[in-house]
Amino acid sequence: MKNPAALTLVLMLSLLSLHAQADAAGDAEAGGKLFKRICSGCHNIGPSVRSSFGPQLNGVVGRTAGSVADYQYSEAMKSSGIVWTRDKLVAYLEDPKGVVPGTRMIFWGLSDVEKVDNLLAYLQTFQAEGTQQ
Repeated sequence: MKNPAALTLVLMLSLLSLHAQADAAGDAEAGGKLFKRICSGCHNIGPSVRSSFGPQLNGVVGRTAGSVADYQYSEAMKSSGIVWTRDKLVAYLEDPKGVVPGTRMIFWGLSDVEKVDNLLAYLQTFQAEGTQQ
């Protein structure tokens, strides 16, 4: 590119795009604090965990809803046919009963995009732990 102004513009747009992608990935550390505050009363995550009041969340991304063996799911969750993709988790975190009518999950919803991104980044750090099915 022979035009320095155009080259500068392209570089700036590229950097902004990379920054936006990094922000969209979320902050796992902040997500861990959020998990502890709003999720850990019902859910466990990490090495050698078991389900408690809610199912354990190791390996939740890509898992079929209602499939952890050591948890008694509602019929609505077991028959939902949902596979927990990032988009489906975002929708569920925002409105659990809207995504799975009849779910027993008692949660008001989380609509703050940054908090959802952070929480999902934290959950992603436990994908290697597996689903322990």
